[in-house]
Amino acid sequence: MIELNEEQRIIMENVRRATNERIAPLASEIDRNGAFQWDIARLFGEMGLLQILLPPSYGGLGEDKTLMLCLCVEEIAKACASSALMLIIQAVGSFPIIVAGNQDQKDRFLPRLAKGEELIGYLVTEPYAGSDVAGIRAKAQRKDGEYILDGRKCFATHGGVASLYTVLAKTDEKELTLFVVERDQEGVSVGKTEDKLGFRGSNTTEVILENVRVPKDNRIGEEGEGFLIAMKDFDMSRPSIAALALGIAEAALDISFNYACERETFGRPLIRHQAISFMLADAAMQIEAGRGLMVEAAKRHDRNKPNTKIASMSKCFCSDIAMKITTDAIQILGGYGYTKDYPVERLFRDAKLTQIFEGANQIQRIIIAREMIRERG
Repeated sequence: MIELNEEQRIIMENVRRATNERIAPLASEIDRNGAFQWDIARLFGEMGLLQILLPPSYGGLGEDKTLMLCLCVEEIAKACASSALMLIIQAVGSFPIIVAGNQDQKDRFLPRLAKGEELIGYLVTEPYAGSDVAGIRAKAQRKDGEYILDGRKCFATHGGVASLYTVLAKTDEKELTLFVVERDQEGVSVGKTEDKLGFRGSNTTEVILENVRVPKDNRIGEEGEGFLIAMKDFDMSRPSIAALALGIAEAALDISFNYACERETFGRPLIRHQAISFMLADAAMQIEAGRGLMVEAAKRHDRNKPNTKIASMSKCFCSDIAMKITTDAIQILGGYGYTKDYPVERLFRDAKLTQIFEGANQIQRIIIAREMIRERG
C-alpha cells in the first residue's frame, strides 16, 4: 500500500470518480472514432491534473509530483489509456521549461499551461531518430540574434492539438539544444495524422518546421544542453509510462479474472482450472512487482535522487508485463477476447505502444546494463 496524505487521497478519490463517471463510458467510442477528446482535456484542466508537475506558484503540486502524476495516470489508464497519456505528454513537454527555463520563460509559458486550456507537445522523434536521440537532424542556425529552425518531426503526441512545442534541434554538428516554439509561428505546419494500432484517441502527427524564426529568448538553457535536459526528462517520464502500462494490465486482469469466475467449462468455472488460475496468479504478482518499481522510481525522482536505472527498469518491466497480461487475457476469453465485445483487444493494442515509446525496451536494457557497469566502477 502507498500511504497518501489527506490532499493526495482527495485527489485520487476525485480522479477515480471522474474516471468511472466521465471517461470509462466513452473509452470504446474514443478508440473506435480515433478522435482527440477536448472535453476530457478540459476536464483534466479543471481538476488540476494537467498542471501536476508545475511549480506550486503556477498551480502545480507542492510535493511528490512525479508519484502523484504516476498514480493519476495508472488510475485513468484502467479505463482509457489514450486519456491518461494526456497527463504524461503535458508533463513531458513542460518539464524542460520547469527545470531549465529562466524566470522570464516560466512567466511567459507556464501560466498558459496552468489554465488547463492549452496543451504542449514535445518534438524529439524524427524519421531517422527515435530512441537514438543523438541522431536528430533538425537544425537551429543562429542568425541576427535569433534561430532559424528546419526539420521534420514525427510521431508527435499532441502535434495537431498543442499550441506550444518544446523542440530538440542541433545547433552545430554535435550539440543539441531545446527551444519553445509557438504552433502559430510562420513556418510551422502539421503533417499527416498517424492511423495507429492503439492509443487511437491520442493525437499523433508529423510537425514540419520550415525556416521558423525563433527568438533567442525562447532557447531553453544554453546551447548544447538539450541532450542532458532530455535525458532528465526521461528520468521523470519513464515511471509514468510504467504507470500507464500498469493501468492497462490491471484492467486486463480484472476483466479476465471476472470472466474466469463466471465462465464454466467441463462442469466448473475456468478459474478452477489450474492452467487458467496460474496465468491469473502470475499476472497479479507481476503487477504488484511492477508497481513497486514504478513507485520507487517516482519517489527517487521527487527526492532528487539518481533514478535512471530504476526508471528504465520500471518502464521496461511494466510495459513487458502489460503486453503479456493483455495477451493472456485474450487467451482466457478465447473467441470473445478476439472480438470488440470485450475491451481486452483494445487493451492489447494499447499495451504494445508502451514497449516502444519513451525509449524502446531494447534501449532500456542497454541503459540498465550500462548503469550496472557504472555502479560497479
